[in-house]
Amino acid sequence: MPKPTPKVSPLLVVLILHCWMNSAMAEAAMYNVVNFGAKPDGKNDSTMAFLSAWDKACASSNPASIYVPQGRFLLGSATFNGKCSNNAISIVIDGTLVAPSDYRVISSNAGNWLVFQHVDGVSIRGGVLDAQGSALWDCKNSGQSNCPSGATTLKFTNSNNIGITGVTSINSQMFHIVINGCQNVKVQDVKVTAAGNSPNTDGIHIQMSSDVTILNSTIRTGDDCISIGPGTSNLWIENVACGPGHGISIGSLGNDLNEPGVQNVTVKTVTLTGTQNGVRIKTWGKPSNGFVRNIVFQDAIMVNVQNPIVIDQNYCPGKKNCPGQASGIKISNVTYQDIHGTSQTQVAVKFDCSSEYPCSGIRLEDVKLTYNNQVAQALCTNAGGSALGSVQPESCL
Repeated sequence: MPKPTPKVSPLLVVLILHCWMNSAMAEAAMYNVVNFGAKPDGKNDSTMAFLSAWDKACASSNPASIYVPQGRFLLGSATFNGKCSNNAISIVIDGTLVAPSDYRVISSNAGNWLVFQHVDGVSIRGGVLDAQGSALWDCKNSGQSNCPSGATTLKFTNSNNIGITGVTSINSQMFHIVINGCQNVKVQDVKVTAAGNSPNTDGIHIQMSSDVTILNSTIRTGDDCISIGPGTSNLWIENVACGPGHGISIGSLGNDLNEPGVQNVTVKTVTLTGTQNGVRIKTWGKPSNGFVRNIVFQDAIMVNVQNPIVIDQNYCPGKKNCPGQASGIKISNVTYQDIHGTSQTQVAVKFDCSSEYPCSGIRLEDVKLTYNNQVAQALCTNAGGSALGSVQPESCL
C-alpha cells in the first residue's frame, strides 16, 4: 500500500521561502569595485570607486563583500570609516593596489595610505599593496632635510574582530601594517618586503591593542620585523621568518612619563636571519611609569644575528634629554627558552637594565648561541634571574 504524501504546512513553506530570500539577499551583497568606476590600469585614480563600494558594503544590513579583481588599481589616501550596519565585511583582493609615484601625495594624509577606523568584523584577504616607497627611502638616505616622514601602508585603528590573511605589502613608505587601539585581531600568511636599508619600515606594529595573533608570516624589511608598542597585551606571535630587519622588538617604550605597559606576550617558533637584533626589549633611559611583564620567547633560531638576545634600557638616540637618567620601565618575568643559533658579535646575550628598576625574573632555559664557531659571551647589568638546563654562553644573571 503506497505511503501517503506528507502534507507540508503553508507556514513552513513561507518560512522556507523567507530563509531562502534572506540567504539570497545576503549573497547578493557583493560589490565589485570596477562597477563603481575603478580602473585596473594603474593610471586612473580609483580612490572614489573604492570608497563608494565601501559605503555600500558598510550600509548593508547583511554581511557584505567587496571584490577587487586582477589588475593594478591606483589609490590615493583612503579612510574607510565605521560604524557599519553589519559586522561582517570581507574585502577580497585578487589584484594590486598601488600608491601614487609621488610619495608626497599619501604622506600628507596624517601619515597613512589605507586606514580602517571604528570598524567591526572586517577581513582583508589576498592582494598586493604597493606603496612605491623607494623614492622616499632614497630621499631620507641621502640626508636631505625636506623629506616627508612618509605614510603607513595599512592601518586599523579603534576596531574589533579584524582579519588580515594572505596580504602582501611591498615598498612601504613607513610602517607596513599598524594595529592601534584594536581588540581581537588575527594576521596570518602575510608577506612584507622592503629593502634592508629602507628607514622606518617596520613590518607589523601593534600598540594599545589586546588579543592580537600573528601567524605564518614572512617579513623582510629595513626596521623591526614586528614592533610592540605601549598598551599591548595578550599578543601571540608564531611561525614568523624575519630578515633582513631589526628583529622582533618590544619597544621602544618609556618615551612618555605616563605610559601603559606591555604584558602577556608570546613569541614562538621564529627564525631571524641576518638581522640587527633577534628578540629585543628596548626602553628609553628616562623616567616612566610603564612596565614589561610576562613575556615568553620560545623556540627561536638565530642565523648570523648581530644581537640575538638583548634588553636595552638605556635607549636615547642623540642623547637628547636623557644623560644621567634611568629608565622607569619595570621589566619582570621574561623567559628565553630553546634559543639556538649564531651571533655576528661576541656578545650574544646582553641585559642592560635600569639602575633604578633592575630587571627581575629573567629566565634562560636551553640556550645555545655561538660566535664564529666559538663560545660567545653574555653581559648583565642590573639583571636578576635564573638559568636552567644547558645555557651557552654561560649565564651572567
